[in-house]
Amino acid sequence: MARILLGVCGGIAAYKALEAVRLATKAGHSVRVVQTPTSERFVGGASFEAITGAPVLTSEFAPDPARGAFPGDPPPQHDPISHLALVGNADVFLIAPASANTLAKLAGGFADNLLTSAALAARCPLIVAPAMNDAMWEHPATQTNLATLRARGVHVVDPGVGQLASKGEHGVGRLAEPAELLAAVERVLGVDADLAGLRVLVTAGGTREPIDSVRFVGNRSSGRMGFALAERAAARGAAVTVLAANVALPHAPGIAYREVETAAQLAAACAHEFPRCDVLLMAAAVADFRPVAPAATKIKKDADAPDSIALERTPDILAGLAQQRTLRQTVVGFAAEHGDGALDYARGKLARKRLDAIVVNDVSQPGIGFDTPDNAVTIVTPERERPLSRAPKGEIAAAILDEVVRLRAIRDADGTSGSPAGRAARV
Repeated sequence: MARILLGVCGGIAAYKALEAVRLATKAGHSVRVVQTPTSERFVGGASFEAITGAPVLTSEFAPDPARGAFPGDPPPQHDPISHLALVGNADVFLIAPASANTLAKLAGGFADNLLTSAALAARCPLIVAPAMNDAMWEHPATQTNLATLRARGVHVVDPGVGQLASKGEHGVGRLAEPAELLAAVERVLGVDADLAGLRVLVTAGGTREPIDSVRFVGNRSSGRMGFALAERAAARGAAVTVLAANVALPHAPGIAYREVETAAQLAAACAHEFPRCDVLLMAAAVADFRPVAPAATKIKKDADAPDSIALERTPDILAGLAQQRTLRQTVVGFAAEHGDGALDYARGKLARKRLDAIVVNDVSQPGIGFDTPDNAVTIVTPERERPLSRAPKGEIAAAILDEVVRLRAIRDADGTSGSPAGRAARV
């Protein structure tokens, strides 16, 4: 696996770096950490040392007990220059969180601490994951610095939108989730490329069906699960296209995104993209109903306003695609259910729509489901059910893709679809 050098800058988001290290070591990667002196005000080096099993450095002048070696590697017989040895042995250098100050230093070529000196000496891929207040992120100086770094080939993991460090503040600048950071590292390195050569189509978000020019019928899906699937699939070598229905999340590099709004638009986009894909991950929450006659202007709340709005069913996009698929295609559905009976409904949907697998979650459970970083699901196939306990959506996405790989291996072994449902679809 990879040797990851993690640089940690000062900021409240430094706590997420601990979880990123845990995920990386759990995945089998070897990690060393360098910190800026300011970052120690938020997270101490002992915490990183406990997870990595390796010393943490904050100064160019402090001796490195490991002499620049990563965990599992023998140290050299001499004492190398720390910032040169560490980054020289690394396969990738991730800076997370990357503060506005450090971004400015990197853009200007400054090397005034161990972290920036290592970055200037880096011959391996450099990834920066900014985190800061939205005003600092949106400042022209920060955006110019980012443009400079991108032009030099630096990979940027854009921050998300959400609650910021200051109480009551909400906006762009939130550090990407730890699973997203690991996915970015693995995407750059091409680790676990078991989806290489495959074209993966992901639908994400929730459709909106217009009532008038202002209002709509919609749902609470944020698109986080779909985007996590897309990023993990890309990290594993797939060529990924995302059909995003009203998703306000950052776009990852190397993934093709196509924006849609309504169920009809999503259906049209799926009809265009599906014949060319090998795997469909239908994570979008498609509205079941839409207004029969949406108004072209805003409906006024006056005496002439209608007392009711007539609705009609939307087409079942997933069922239609599953009927059209070829032998090489794997189709995975998703079902967000509420309360008892979720698994029974998922089993019925799996058989009725002739899917290879369906991923079901109970959104009545607190802390999972819509617009949350975590999820807990059960992957249902005709021959088994695999429950996944609560975890970050990136980890859930990885497990779902593992199931896709398993199903396709079965198909390749027996010359049929990856599941009994898929085989039945072509009988």
